[in-house]
Amino acid sequence: MFSPVSFPLLCSICVETLFSFLAVLQIASGLFLLWQGIQWLLYVRRRLQTDPGFYAPRTAVLCPCRGMEPGLERNLVSLCEFNHQNYEVFFILASDQDPAYSTVKRVASSSRVKAHIVIAGKPSGSSEKVNNLRVCIEQLPAEYEVLVFVDSDGRPGKAWLHHMVAPLADSRIGATTTMRWFIPNNNGLPTALLAAWNASVVTMLGGHAKNFCWGGGTAIRRSVFEQLGMLEVWQNAFSDDYSLTAAIERSGRQIVFLPECLTLSYVQTSFADLLEFTNRQIKITRVYRPQMWAIAFATHFLYCFTILFGFVVTLNLLAESRPASQIVTLWLLPLLLAAIRGALRVIGATEALPVARSQIMGQSWIYIVITLCVPFLYFVNFVSSLIGRTVRWRGIQYELVSPDQTRIVTP
Repeated sequence: MFSPVSFPLLCSICVETLFSFLAVLQIASGLFLLWQGIQWLLYVRRRLQTDPGFYAPRTAVLCPCRGMEPGLERNLVSLCEFNHQNYEVFFILASDQDPAYSTVKRVASSSRVKAHIVIAGKPSGSSEKVNNLRVCIEQLPAEYEVLVFVDSDGRPGKAWLHHMVAPLADSRIGATTTMRWFIPNNNGLPTALLAAWNASVVTMLGGHAKNFCWGGGTAIRRSVFEQLGMLEVWQNAFSDDYSLTAAIERSGRQIVFLPECLTLSYVQTSFADLLEFTNRQIKITRVYRPQMWAIAFATHFLYCFTILFGFVVTLNLLAESRPASQIVTLWLLPLLLAAIRGALRVIGATEALPVARSQIMGQSWIYIVITLCVPFLYFVNFVSSLIGRTVRWRGIQYELVSPDQTRIVTP
């Protein structure tokens, strides 16, 4: 028989034991992710020392546009300034009534390389971005050997295109890809959270076989694109990059991540826009990569639960004037490991993006400290992704029925 005094004590011991078990799991996971972060940084450094080669075939740079955004004109101008003589740019809009049309027209008319404007019309069963790409590629002359997909919110450097295309000389490569690196235009919390949220995605890519294409920076031989039947795959798709990734994986080809091509993107957002963007990305992942979504959901749930649980246990011990140093240590270690991973990302980004080194270092606290809050934002995203399959992209609402079926809810 337990006395009335010993029963609460036993419950407290059980709670502390449960937290200790969960904390040890998080520490083990954190150490593994830290090792992966070190491997990622080593891969970044190897790539930065790699000679891209001389492969420079006729290249079409495809940039879908919709609506105005901060820095749009400078972003588009950067696509016309690559140190790559054998390319042309194609700006694609659904309509010449789009608010971005006048800016696109001005950039195209003053470009030193040949720049085209393609009016694709409204989509019927796919996202506007996918429809823009399909229509443009269908009209491309056969002389273009490589297709490069970019986004209008990125600002790549002058050597970017050559580094993206040159590795395709290896026929075993299905595509090359990279990722954005957000530079906040202010230090507001929503913008900082967005930058830290995105930075965690960057280290998912690396020198392994689990890479995925990013629609804002992917290069592929046109012959491979056609062999994959991408125009048919995209016919009713919402996501250009996830669909392309799945097709390349089915073909057994390799997707090569190029950290030397990390793309700067200058951002400023509100809480509402932050949630719209991040919720959309996770909903798309749930539809196109359900296994990845499930594993990530479980991982982030356990992390958030453990951190909150540890905080409550620590407060309870302090309230009871009982020793809490062991619990506090177990609680802080996962946070410390996450901060170290954030520091590794900053080091890699500054080395890959020397032109923005001072900006990244000046805001390094975002990628190191704010990153500790990112799993909680991800958890909100995952919960949101359980509620329906409707997403909004640049004013248009879509329902993601399946990877092969998209319904346009609002025009």
